[in-house]
Amino acid sequence: MESDTDNDSDDSDDDESHEGPGQLLSLPAAYMRGRRTSVSAESMVPSHQNYVKTVIQKSPEQRKRIELSISSNFLFKNLDEDQHEDVVNAMAEKRFRNRENVIEQGAVGDYFYVVETGSLDVYVAKNGNPSEKVFEYGPGGSFGELALMYNGPRAATVTATSDVVLWALDRITFRRILMENTSRKRRMYEAFLETVPLLVSLEPYERHKIADALESVYFEDGQIVVGQGDQGDAFFIIESGEATVTKCSEEGEEFPMPGLGPGQYFGELALLNDMPRAATVKAQGRLKCATLGKRAFVRLLGPVVEIIKRNSINYQTIEQMIQSHQQQLVPSASASPASASPALASAPTPILASAASPLHPQLQLSNI
Repeated sequence: MESDTDNDSDDSDDDESHEGPGQLLSLPAAYMRGRRTSVSAESMVPSHQNYVKTVIQKSPEQRKRIELSISSNFLFKNLDEDQHEDVVNAMAEKRFRNRENVIEQGAVGDYFYVVETGSLDVYVAKNGNPSEKVFEYGPGGSFGELALMYNGPRAATVTATSDVVLWALDRITFRRILMENTSRKRRMYEAFLETVPLLVSLEPYERHKIADALESVYFEDGQIVVGQGDQGDAFFIIESGEATVTKCSEEGEEFPMPGLGPGQYFGELALLNDMPRAATVKAQGRLKCATLGKRAFVRLLGPVVEIIKRNSINYQTIEQMIQSHQQQLVPSASASPASASPALASAPTPILASAASPLHPQLQLSNI
């Protein structure tokens, strides 16, 4: 039996040797001619650890030139301030001599460059013809940004026409900046969202969706974030900075309310209805908020009221919050200026007072 098996194996080996890979894989010489080459990008996973940022010292003038150069570039236009600063900090200085190629057409690209000093010419070769000059760069110019997206071949050759100093950013660092910042913000936003009573019934995957949809907005000192009486169309979570809260009486007298700080939220009723704002929120110093509009929320998860109804106790809590909010908007006919101070008469319910049921005393509602 063993000999038969061995013979069969030998015959099989002989057959395979006659049909070797040289015959099976032979292809026409021009098989790939005219086809687009593939591009790829590295797979990256957030570290979920304290990411050590790359910071390379630059003078204020150098930073300004880099920021001006990348401000209109499509890859950097939508970065938030933190990501923008990380990109500028991570750029490393690179020097090239006159007539030295910085990048070569067809070579794999891995750096994006901003010109600090010097000049460079751009050459492109098409259809086998000699390279032709198509452009030139001077201080403030930038090139090679596609290398930050994928490791495809360069589309042109860039040659120094003098000694040049460039600022360079590699693809791995750029993607790490985006990935780590996005991951950090998602974790922070999800932690914030867990404290919003209106959204307490969300499933974890739904919080992921909302966290990804939140956008960062900035307000300067004294700038109004929401105004009393304005129609609400978004809610806000404070990332950094502080905000003042004030409420005006019918006579136009303004009364201060408890302020807001990092991690606190306001305006969540805008996700539920179109009731006007019950108070004015202003930035006290530089203020950074994460915000989401009602339309975006409904597009992602559907009407908020359906989410609230998942939890009957929380639904009762929200009903109490709305009633409290309406009481602030509609003045009481029985209120007498002589019986109470103007502050108490105009603002019977504190902005951050709890309107929660006894079963959920930890739920804090903004009523803004």
